Amino acid sequence: MLAANGWFLDNAWLIPLIPAIGFAVIILFGKRLPMQGSEVGLATMAASLVIAAGTAFQWMQRVDEATGGEEAAGPIRYLAGMGRSLTVAAEGEGGFVEPVIRSWTWWESGGFEFGIGQHIDGLAVMALLLVAFISLLVQIFSLEYVRSDRRYTHFFAALTLFSAGMLVMVLAENMVQLLLGWEIMGLCSFMLIGHWWEEEDNARAALKAFLTVRVGDIGLLVGIAVLYFSANPWTQENLGVSGFSIRGLSAWALSGEASSTVLLWGSVALFIACIGKSGQFPLHTWLPDAMAGPTPVSSLLHSSTMVVAGVFLVARLYPVFWEGFSIPDVSVNFIVVIAAITIVISALLAFVQTDIKKVLAYSTVSQLGYMMLGLGAGAWLPAVFHIFTHAFFKCCLFLCAGSVSHSGSHHSFDMKRDMGGLAKKMPITAGAWIVSTLALAGVFPLSGFFSKDEIIDNVGHNGYEVFMYVALFGAFLTAGYMARATYLTFFGEPRGAAAGERHEEHADLHAPAYAMAGAHGDDAGLPDTAPTEDDPADPVLHGADATPGAAREVGDPDDAVVDTQDHHDSHASPHESGKLILVPVCILAFLALVSGFTNAVPFGEEWEDFKKYVEPIPAEVEAAPAESGTEPEPEAGAATSAGIVMARSDTRVEGSASDETQAARGESAAADEPASSEGCGFTDPAAGTVCYFPAVDHAEFKWSKAAQSLVIVAVGLVASWLICIQLYTKRNRRLVGLTERSALAGGVYRFLWNKYYLDHLYEKVIVHGVAHPIARAAYWVNQRVIDGAVNGAGLTGKVVGRWVYRNIDQRVVDGAVNASGLVSSETGHALQPIQSGKVNQYGALLFAAAAVFAIVLVIVNA
Repeated sequence: MLAANGWFLDNAWLIPLIPAIGFAVIILFGKRLPMQGSEVGLATMAASLVIAAGTAFQWMQRVDEATGGEEAAGPIRYLAGMGRSLTVAAEGEGGFVEPVIRSWTWWESGGFEFGIGQHIDGLAVMALLLVAFISLLVQIFSLEYVRSDRRYTHFFAALTLFSAGMLVMVLAENMVQLLLGWEIMGLCSFMLIGHWWEEEDNARAALKAFLTVRVGDIGLLVGIAVLYFSANPWTQENLGVSGFSIRGLSAWALSGEASSTVLLWGSVALFIACIGKSGQFPLHTWLPDAMAGPTPVSSLLHSSTMVVAGVFLVARLYPVFWEGFSIPDVSVNFIVVIAAITIVISALLAFVQTDIKKVLAYSTVSQLGYMMLGLGAGAWLPAVFHIFTHAFFKCCLFLCAGSVSHSGSHHSFDMKRDMGGLAKKMPITAGAWIVSTLALAGVFPLSGFFSKDEIIDNVGHNGYEVFMYVALFGAFLTAGYMARATYLTFFGEPRGAAAGERHEEHADLHAPAYAMAGAHGDDAGLPDTAPTEDDPADPVLHGADATPGAAREVGDPDDAVVDTQDHHDSHASPHESGKLILVPVCILAFLALVSGFTNAVPFGEEWEDFKKYVEPIPAEVEAAPAESGTEPEPEAGAATSAGIVMARSDTRVEGSASDETQAARGESAAADEPASSEGCGFTDPAAGTVCYFPAVDHAEFKWSKAAQSLVIVAVGLVASWLICIQLYTKRNRRLVGLTERSALAGGVYRFLWNKYYLDHLYEKVIVHGVAHPIARAAYWVNQRVIDGAVNGAGLTGKVVGRWVYRNIDQRVVDGAVNASGLVSSETGHALQPIQSGKVNQYGALLFAAAAVFAIVLVIVNA
């Protein structure tokens, strides 16, 4: 039996709690501190990273002890986020390792019990370590980048809470806690994207992101409700846990007792939330607009927090999606269709961007599509591994873009107008950018190759061949648009600010930070004539000089190419950035180079640490007593339940999914029949065994298959580079002005420039054509029906009140009061003559009254 879990494993809940407390401290006391609160953000994220690293180390020890392993904790393996997520069979001593699950009751309401806790497994450890590490580097970068920002304290407070929200979600033991972290990130994204809210475009971008994601969040609420009410009876009876429990939902989905209809619609609802959060088609339009926020925000949002949350949700609840969409039984499903569309349309849009951050934004959308494609096609491990590798090279690329803006292009992000030739003046930034670009493109032996190639290979292996070719086409496009961005930024002739020119519209950027709030108009950093919907006016394609103006779409909030803040940079010419910027950039570039070796499949199983320690395996675990009613409190040093383990198969097979597995699973369940789950080795809850994860096949790596993607990437890089030389340097007449000479080329360019007119569709058709009529109808109902009923009730009350006033109050109530007063008054007037003041008259009246009284007594007694 295993020894105690260890302090870090038992107290991993501190990882999100510490930065959450840090947020409160910064908000309350930040402006009184020496570094305006940034030291609190750095300290709390560093503390979270230390605990996350300790958690990873103890999880690794836990696995090694259970499996009888003697392997050393090398740095690459350590960075992979050690730990298997489910029970693992011991090879020698018969031990096992389980996730460390702790749960406490949060509150109870109406028979519902809501808990909060932690679920530590391989997936969680990897994500905790990744988020804490990336967040710390981004905060270090921000010390210099937003050094004199007027809302410096609020920036670090929101950035710290942003990371805490993602950590809450990663650590979540149940869906309510996951929803809490999910919404914290949504709130923080609104604050950070609209950080410079004085400019209307930034405020609009923040609102667009907030509302678009809220559309998807409706699906999350519906999905949680559908799954809870369907799963709760089974989970309570067989596991003794709530239907909100993530582990309980996983077991229920694979139990064979769940209705396939419920699983389908629950999965669809949850995936709609993922579409919004992770920028998948058709709710991807908010993500490029989010570039209105500071560059550190963009790097954190696009690498390891908010946009990855949707992918993480699918990975965490994978058994639900596995059964809901019948992933192993079909060759097409909702997830892979959306992912494939996202990969291609976002990659194409990156080709027409002039803002370097927008290129990276569309790149993120495309790479998220790869992750979703892998999950939708049964390639769980490659998709999760791509989360890991993508975080390093994408964060590095965004920080490089910030470095270029900060020190090389006079706070501009316009590649055509203010960049070019910067490799000579910013060699470290250029080197880090090139390494990360090659990793993103999937060039061997950088990290992106090992994760993206595995996704492509396994998608085809699992029977989704058509989508494999889509992924290969996406790889070609990725190489092309990144080569273009690299050439425009670091090579060719310097232009604008990169050539030492200082634009007039940039001059006020060096004013004191507190004077900057209203210094920039809506046209700051923009060309004198903005292109219209029908005439994008690309300066190169239309034959104009590249330097006079940058293309900008009317009304596009994230196309402002100036970083609207003061960096207090006294240098007038491009130069290399300072250490606070370069250190995080270089660390991330190094990890983009080597992190792929944590799961280097081409080199054999001894190089597959990520798979060994992170991938869940099918396992049977003893169920909790049915009569317990609530989730048992785990004892110190023990897992929540004992474990009995099935054999793990590491065998790689060629071709399509295993025939044996397919036969075992059988045909897809009918609409109202329980979902099948034989593929995970599920037996019977009555016998005390439960399955928590499906059996997933892995494609055998072959260099002949990998060579296809490598050749495609090489062709994309070389072709794009040669075209850039001809177009931007040699000014080839056949290419310059092509969109003016060719109606087809011009039409395609305008179509891409206007982002497939999706924003126009949403604004003019959905908002104006649908939402506005609904709003007007609702207003009419409010004015005529609701207000009519309220006003009618008020009028009736007014009429009744008047009648009551006139007839009851005035005549009855006031009549009685007035009558009693009148009687008293008249009696007083009648008796007034008696009060004459003459004593003899008083005596006579007294004797007369006595006589009358005597007569009365005589009469009465007689």
